[in-house]
Amino acid sequence: MMYLSGLVGLLLVLTVDARVGNSSSCIETEQCLLFDVICKTEDFEVRHYDSVKWVSTNETSSSFDIAVNNGFSRLYDYINGTNDIGIKLEMVTPVIIKSYGKQGFFVMNFLLPAEYQSNPPNPTDPMVYIYTTAAMTVYVQSFDEELTGLFDRLATRSLSRDLDSIHATYVKDFHLLALYVGPTSTSRAYTEVMIVAVGEPVCTSEELNQ
Repeated sequence: MMYLSGLVGLLLVLTVDARVGNSSSCIETEQCLLFDVICKTEDFEVRHYDSVKWVSTNETSSSFDIAVNNGFSRLYDYINGTNDIGIKLEMVTPVIIKSYGKQGFFVMNFLLPAEYQSNPPNPTDPMVYIYTTAAMTVYVQSFDEELTGLFDRLATRSLSRDLDSIHATYVKDFHLLALYVGPTSTSRAYTEVMIVAVGEPVCTSEELNQ
């Protein structure tokens, strides 16, 4: 019975740690979105993320840069006190952009700190809302490059090509861009492109099959 109790306690700790929290892997912020690595290949990494809450806003624009800047500014106002209790929230990485590609529709997302995951302040801007993502498994490629419209197109095309080469099944309607360095930061840019897996992920690469 003591062993079972200890096991349950350990599982609860793992569940908490797998969401949002402090980690030596966090970039520029004390807290970040934590994940489990399922596998790594020559071309990509496969990760599992648990369900978490974000503060989000939508943007429709033919310009990627304008959409990102508008969305970022709106959410930055939220964490700086434009919410129903006027409180400032800690910045948490990464910032996630959900991009629908050629449709020109984007969803900008700031991750809520661990202490506000269960009860976040309500936005006062009608264009800002609280959103909960479902648990998901994603294919990831990482780049030491700034986030631009050109990067979005080229990086997404690169990962999609790698996944098609191994006949992986994935969501094609949208992709995710993870930004680890803010627009005003002096640190080197670090950006990831993520594509959501459908079913069991394929943990191999074209090079490894040859």
